[in-house]
Amino acid sequence: MTALKWVLRCCPELPRSLVQKLFRLRQVRREFSEGSLADVSTQTVDCRLKRVAAKDSINLGDRIYLPITVKELPSKKQECRCSSEEVNFVRALVLHKDDAIIGVNKPPGMPVQGGVGISRSFDEVAITCLKYDHQENPRLVHRLDKDCSGILVMGRTQTSATFLHSLFREKTVGALNNDSDSRKRLLQRKYWALVIGSPRRSKGVISAPLGKVLMDNGKSDRITIINSSQTIPSHHAITEYQVIESHHGYTWLELSPLTGRKHQLRVHCAEVLGTPIVGDYKYGWQTHRKFKNWQIPNSEENFSRKLKGRALPFGLDLDSGSISDEQPRLHLHSNQVLLPNIALALQNTQLSSGYDLSELETLELIAPLPPYMQKSLDFLK
Repeated sequence: MTALKWVLRCCPELPRSLVQKLFRLRQVRREFSEGSLADVSTQTVDCRLKRVAAKDSINLGDRIYLPITVKELPSKKQECRCSSEEVNFVRALVLHKDDAIIGVNKPPGMPVQGGVGISRSFDEVAITCLKYDHQENPRLVHRLDKDCSGILVMGRTQTSATFLHSLFREKTVGALNNDSDSRKRLLQRKYWALVIGSPRRSKGVISAPLGKVLMDNGKSDRITIINSSQTIPSHHAITEYQVIESHHGYTWLELSPLTGRKHQLRVHCAEVLGTPIVGDYKYGWQTHRKFKNWQIPNSEENFSRKLKGRALPFGLDLDSGSISDEQPRLHLHSNQVLLPNIALALQNTQLSSGYDLSELETLELIAPLPPYMQKSLDFLK
């Protein structure tokens, strides 16, 4: 059994989202002992607490420790309260809704899950705004970066969420098994990205392992390409890319991640193609510092200013951040997702682990660009 499942079983009163957050924030520990655990009171046993990940397997006799602050939680989970304006705003983001899933166009600047310094995350807001008449709460099955916009898929039931989880997991496994035939892929995702510069080739496949490197004495980290000579743990990552069009030193790319690794598209664009995504200051700060071609004709600058100033819920600003602004925002958008229509199968039969999802009709979700990316697209044309 994994550590996550064990904590959920032992502490049913804790919200699943909170337990997942504790694992992500590295606040869950496991006790390791250099000696016998038969007498836990003995002083001769050298006990150490080490971080345990959600997917780590646990052994008989292991002890799992959570922060003592979980005792201060109310016995009943309190839902995130939203105003009528906020509810209407979130529901306007819905691209598709059926009995199995909800697909939304997540706005940039809104985190998908909670963490340090995050007061409102999309998964918490969805419980209030997107539950509708269902008894179960919407469940996350994948993530998008906070500053990335586009399609976010959520399961409306435990059954649909389980199968969506398997889809995203098998997408990575299939890619690593050299399944390059797009017709066999049950899940396909396409992103649009505006990058600085242009790749040497108009299309291709990036295959490069990614690993995490700690910085600032462990206070921060970043993902980077790992070569064979390094001893840092890595995970293979594969991305298909294709040039859409180039203008004035910028290039629009269509990116199709065949694996699901953290910051995969951002690192592949910056470190492999040498064309960092506009607004990605984490992986492309040197290029942004050198790049000077930000000037837009005055008429278009005036047009840009007219669109600013709209007050949106959750403190969001979707208008500013185009290439005409002093500091552009991340230009990465999940604009298309193809996946099996699980709702049709649920209407006719009970899904099981051996169900062939390839027999299901394909469901296509398409999300329009956020306003600031659309402005960048219009400006370059």
